[in-house]
Formats: sequence, C-alpha cells, structure tokens
Amino acid sequence: MRLLVTGGARVDAGKTTFTTGLLDRRDGVGFKPRAGNDYWFDHDDYRRAIEEGRLYGKDAKRLADASAGSFAPEDLNPVHRLWRPSPGPDTGLVGQAHREFVLDRVVESFVVNASADVPDAARRTLPLDDAPEVESVAELDDVTRRLHLPAFEGFADRIRAVGRDDASGTPDGATVVESYADVALPIRGLSFDAVAVVEPGRVRAYDGDRFLKACEVAGGSPRDGQLEVHTDEVTDLADPKATVSLPALADADRDDPATVARAYEPAYDELLAVAEK
Repeated sequence: MRLLVTGGARVDAGKTTFTTGLLDRRDGVGFKPRAGNDYWFDHDDYRRAIEEGRLYGKDAKRLADASAGSFAPEDLNPVHRLWRPSPGPDTGLVGQAHREFVLDRVVESFVVNASADVPDAARRTLPLDDAPEVESVAELDDVTRRLHLPAFEGFADRIRAVGRDDASGTPDGATVVESYADVALPIRGLSFDAVAVVEPGRVRAYDGDRFLKACEVAGGSPRDGQLEVHTDEVTDLADPKATVSLPALADADRDDPATVARAYEPAYDELLAVAEK
C-alpha cells in the first residue's frame, strides 16, 4: 500500500505528526522527497545536523525515527533546502519575500546561492568548495535539470522498491510519502492508493487515482506552471471520500507516534478504508 500525505495549509498543517502516527499504525516507511529549514527559525535543528557535517531537518528525522527499519534522515529525504531571513522588499532568487535560499543538498551533492550569506559552520563542515554556485533563476533551473530531477527520478524508484520489498517485514506494512508546504504532489511518477489532505483540526481522504487526475488538470496554472500544483487547486476539482476531525495534541503527544496513532485512529480507519477499496 502506498499513501500520500499533503497539507491543506501552507504552514504547520500537521503533516508530519499525521504521518508518524500513520507509520506506527501500519508499521511503514515514510519518505519526504523535498524538505527545508531556516537558519534562524530552526536554528537548533540546523546546528544539530551541521555539527555532524550533514544537512537535514526535523521532519525527515521524525520520519526516520518513526519508520520500520533503520534509516538516516537523508535516506528518506533526497533534497533539503536551507533558508535564512532576508530583510527588505527583495524576493530573492526563488521568489520568496523576506526569505533567502542559501543552499540545497541534493542527495550527497550541494548547490549554493552565490549571493547568499552562507553560515560559517556550513562552509566549514559541508563539502561546498566544488559545489556549483548559481546567480540567477536560469542557472538554478539548469542545475535543477541536471541534479534535482534525476535525484527525484531515482528516489521514485527507491520508493517503489521499498514497497515491493516490504521493508517492514509484515503484511501490514505501507510506504507513506509526505509532501511539503501546501504542494499537492511532491514527486512525479508514483501512484497512490489514497491521499490524506491534512490541516489543523481535520483530514480529508481522497481516492489516489482521482487525486492524481485532479493534479494533472490543475497543473499548468499561471501560479506555478507545470512544476508545482497547490493542494487547494486540486481539492477544488476532487471530492473527498471522507472528512474526519483531528483532536489537538500536546507537544509530548505529537512527539510520540504511538500516541498519535491512538488519537487519530478514526482518521486512519477512514483513510485506510479508502485505500483498500
């Protein structure tokens, strides 16, 4: 079984909490094709990784900890972007107001924004000396075609392989792919049995094939072209099979996948019923 978890809200939708509970429920393996964190707002997470000469975020680590089997965060997250605040009206290289793209980790390679202020610790501990530096959107697009897209294609193959191998060793195992921000589909070339659209207070469960067809119809909008489709554009075109309320959880409960699995049991029941039809 392969499931997709995506967010109905751009920030703090609750995707990772929902995913970790689902992994506990199904003894599964979780994947996050794209992730990112902020040097300022996620500084503890940044420091924890960079002091080991690595770059990953807390979401990927939570998925690794909750997954059946032994995985490093990087095993489950091939592309990670480091941001930092950028005061002023300039939207920067990738069009994010007040936010500056610093560098990307693409599997084991790195891409650096030539105009960004790269933190000293990142310069010291990451292998950035030979990393390509980009100065324009055109250059970033070129590097994306050469590095990012092949990485995603290889990662889709890896997700399919884990599903075939049943890495959890039990017939109840599942692979779960978590999206980022409010992007409906974080990786191309995969089918899904069901899709969970998570937002504070509720989850909506969709048939996987219908959700992907809605993604195809919504793709190519003036907002983002063919590269990214946002969840609200897709849910406008597809009806959920079920809508279930999600209770608010204390911090300690959100950090424990087994507790999440119990608290969200009715939601998981409905999602899995959609997947098994």
